[in-house]
Amino acid sequence: MEPSLRKAYNEAFRQETFQAFLKELDSAHPAARPFRLAETPVFVPRSFGNKMIETCEYIIDLIIDPSFKPLTEQSIPASERVPGENDHPHMIVFDFAVCLNSKGEPEPRLIELQGFPSLYGFQAFYPDLIPKYFPIPKNYSQYLGAFDRNSYVEELKSVILGRFPPENVILLEIQPHRQKTAIDFYCTRDLLGIEPVCITELIQEGRYLYYMRKGVKTPVKRIYNRVIFDELNARKNELGNFVDITQDLDVQWAPHPSWFYRISKFTLPFIRHPYAPDAFFLGEIKQLPEDLHNYVLKPLFSFGGQGVVIDIKKEDLLRIKDPDHWILQKKAHYADIILTPDIPAKAEIRIMYLWKDGDARPKPAINLARLSKGKMIGVSYNADKEWVGGSVAFFEK
Repeated sequence: MEPSLRKAYNEAFRQETFQAFLKELDSAHPAARPFRLAETPVFVPRSFGNKMIETCEYIIDLIIDPSFKPLTEQSIPASERVPGENDHPHMIVFDFAVCLNSKGEPEPRLIELQGFPSLYGFQAFYPDLIPKYFPIPKNYSQYLGAFDRNSYVEELKSVILGRFPPENVILLEIQPHRQKTAIDFYCTRDLLGIEPVCITELIQEGRYLYYMRKGVKTPVKRIYNRVIFDELNARKNELGNFVDITQDLDVQWAPHPSWFYRISKFTLPFIRHPYAPDAFFLGEIKQLPEDLHNYVLKPLFSFGGQGVVIDIKKEDLLRIKDPDHWILQKKAHYADIILTPDIPAKAEIRIMYLWKDGDARPKPAINLARLSKGKMIGVSYNADKEWVGGSVAFFEK
């Protein structure tokens, strides 16, 4: 995307340097990172970065409009309504494919968005180590807007901790130490002092929650929520007893579980923007488009790309029994734009916002990137390939 920087990086790259980088990175939390990291970051010129932020801000205007909550009320399953919803999500992330426009110029395309956390801890840790090993220009940063490392960590503390000390705030997940994102939980603990806690480890007494911290029963006042109901429902039998978090509990949420549904693929059909491909609720389509090959079929509330159908056939649509839970989205054609030692890679960039209590709107704070040489972004589509996997974008300041 920035040819001169790409050329300089690729020429300076040495595999032994990359392995030394990974060794130091993983030494902080051995065996906690099961996912592959790409050999390169993405260099984003100011003009491209501005286009992504412009799109995000347009969508945020929709989210802060008084009509947004009534519009998205039906997105929340009745069995998964949690009391105590606040007036805003504490985190919003926006995923963009790097594509080419009709002039052959790089242009972003919105793929998905989530009112749910991402790797806010790991992405503050891992990119900071890259300049020690690889040439990163001083006027490029993984932090967005006016943020640097110190101000980002302070903002993250405020968003997640609220007014409580770290010991009264927990990161809640399902078997957190077995999750693929465990490294992010440990980095978050390093930054904020909060513990990752399994939902099976919560102790309930009336409306109050507790957990064991260093052998001491400790009150839980605020939850940094990483629990996805889809996974929880699928694993109920194996987990055994756990606290029902849909009860009216005396606890604050950051973010509240309802925002996972409100800001999701459910939101895509309401967005009309040049950098957002058209999307439609499948149940509302009167006549299917003839060019189905130009569309992708997505279940509304799946996570991590599960259930997505890229090469749609009419029989795929006929098999769907709940069309209101699916969307058809115009395909974004990822560009083979990141030059690597063999074939070019595709790139996806996630813009990660933080929304502090009391602020009128969220702020762009940090990002992650993912590189792929397959049909989709993901490990299963990139087996036995190099210069693919998790990454970060360095933005021109």
